[in-house]
Amino acid sequence: MNDTVHDVVRASGALAAAGLTDMVWGHASIRDPDGKGVWMKAATWGFEEVDADRVLLVAPDGAVLDGAGRRHIEFPIHTEIMSRRADVGCVVHTHAPALAAFASLDTPLLPISHDAVPFTHPQLPRFTRTGALIATRELGRSLARDLGDASAILIPNHGAVTVGPDPATAVMYAVLLERACRTQLSAVAAGGPLRWSDESETRFKRDQIWNPAQLDAGWRYLVRTATRAHRTLPGAAHSNPNLPEHRPE
Repeated sequence: MNDTVHDVVRASGALAAAGLTDMVWGHASIRDPDGKGVWMKAATWGFEEVDADRVLLVAPDGAVLDGAGRRHIEFPIHTEIMSRRADVGCVVHTHAPALAAFASLDTPLLPISHDAVPFTHPQLPRFTRTGALIATRELGRSLARDLGDASAILIPNHGAVTVGPDPATAVMYAVLLERACRTQLSAVAAGGPLRWSDESETRFKRDQIWNPAQLDAGWRYLVRTATRAHRTLPGAAHSNPNLPEHRPE
């Protein structure tokens, strides 16, 4: 298994371990090191089911260049962001209910907890052109433009996209954004919020709490959790040998 495929498998397992699975929908991608497109899981499989045999190389025009299976219809999310952002090595798209519920409020995300600080000051953007599937390259380009240089974008009536230079960052941003939205929804339901970090504290906390080392620590925890979950499955000793174990970077 090459390292890029390995990263797709680990990213998928980590998202499942964090509870961001959505049956067979949602996907993570890794930039092809040779510039051919993106590596992402095949359609019809859940995050927790992804192994090396269920990862595809998808070209910008949607052609499947390597791997067996059907590609996701929303591949333009990944290919068009990668095309516009040379700094992005991984893209994650999820449909966690808290994301859609919070986005429907049409209110700013507040740094109530640590989880929200990567997405405030400046405020993360929202893609409001459509809540339907991002199924064309033109829509993918529009989403990429609205994302700009941000690390995440909410898609009301749909979900969210997060990006990063590597899977550790993009996956952790997906996890943190879902938690941040869920926390604010809880605060609103309780009649608040009444307090949150100001801009100065938010920027300080971003470097203190969510620096690359801390993001990597969270990522490694999720990868270990996914590996443990796989090992406890019935018949795991006879499962697909392509499913990677956790390994040092």
